[in-house]
Amino acid sequence: MMSLHGASDRGDLRETQLTRLGRGQDHSLLYVNPPVVRGTTVLADSLAQWRQRASLRASDKPQANYGRFGTPTTAAFESAVAELDGAYRALCFPSGLAACTHALLAVCRPGGHVLISEFAYWPLREFAEQTLRSLGIEVEFFPELDAEGVAARFLPNTCAVYLEAPGSITFEICDVDHIAEQAHRRGIPVLMDNTWATSLLFQPLAHGVDIAIQSASKYIGGHSDCILGVASCNQDAWELLAGSVTRFGQTASPDDLYQGLRGLRTLGVRLREHGTSALALARWLESQDEVAVVCSPGLESHPGHEQFKRLFGGVSGLFSFVFKPLSEPQLAAFFDTLRVFGIGLSWGGYESLMVPLTARPGSRLPEAAVGGQLVRVHAGLEHVEDLINDMERAFTALRETRA
Repeated sequence: MMSLHGASDRGDLRETQLTRLGRGQDHSLLYVNPPVVRGTTVLADSLAQWRQRASLRASDKPQANYGRFGTPTTAAFESAVAELDGAYRALCFPSGLAACTHALLAVCRPGGHVLISEFAYWPLREFAEQTLRSLGIEVEFFPELDAEGVAARFLPNTCAVYLEAPGSITFEICDVDHIAEQAHRRGIPVLMDNTWATSLLFQPLAHGVDIAIQSASKYIGGHSDCILGVASCNQDAWELLAGSVTRFGQTASPDDLYQGLRGLRTLGVRLREHGTSALALARWLESQDEVAVVCSPGLESHPGHEQFKRLFGGVSGLFSFVFKPLSEPQLAAFFDTLRVFGIGLSWGGYESLMVPLTARPGSRLPEAAVGGQLVRVHAGLEHVEDLINDMERAFTALRETRA
């Protein structure tokens, strides 16, 4: 049985799992909340222990002989996310973007060819266009959502396929598992940004993804107060990523890791509320005359809705809509009237946000949306009636403003 917001038997087990992850092991010191451990130097009790630690590769153990390789707080967070994702291991990063970029750097080599979804997070796209290409890596962005269309772009030197589902900003849904199947037939690793759904609404590794990436600044942190990224890997991908991360000196603050662990405990209950409110807001927006289209895969009107239901356990709090063409004063009247919604970047915290954005190249928006302003919405944890009332006042102000 699967409800709209992921309340399957398996989903319920994962929510219970959230209260126990990262605890009861050596690095937890048996505290309910594994403590924050800050430090650089790790002393050895003997020469033999020092030599044993020094002989470890970075991929063998989270903590060897120096704090950059991880503290017990690092181990607690990484083990928690790996267990939740059903992964071999997980690695933390100082931001979500760092997790995205270093995952790609680990699998790409000069002379290689990487396929990246047209709908990926725009800073990742900039990194691919400017950095990967400068390193002699051929970058190709693809608009296809189906496995056959993506597979038709494979080259003999294709070294990776990078997906984001749903797509950033306009929330297209690609055929993740069948794309991964086609890639693996040719020995090509698959990476996926799973920040929108988190491990509770989608399990990338169970669908053939090799490296599942999340910006833990979003739903895992959940309180808009930490910058953190994480990548979960199968064993083959771990060997590639762990060594690369060590060479680049990537690590994360113990304080941010602690915030991530704290956020994990309530992820299930928060995500249900985010999703319930987001779907209610999306349905309300569909009924407004000034709205050209609402981009939420949870809506029956979304072109990828059936695919979404097949793959995902429910909706999170993030979606977008497009106004029909309107003037700048009308748009300003709308945004300036908002009181419950904040205007700002990021999402995944307890607060509701709206921000005007530009649709990315290749976005599959209907003709009715051409020329309209795209707005990204994050439904926070405020009462949904207060959110609807806030939007209603903003639409009234828009209607009363002359074009």
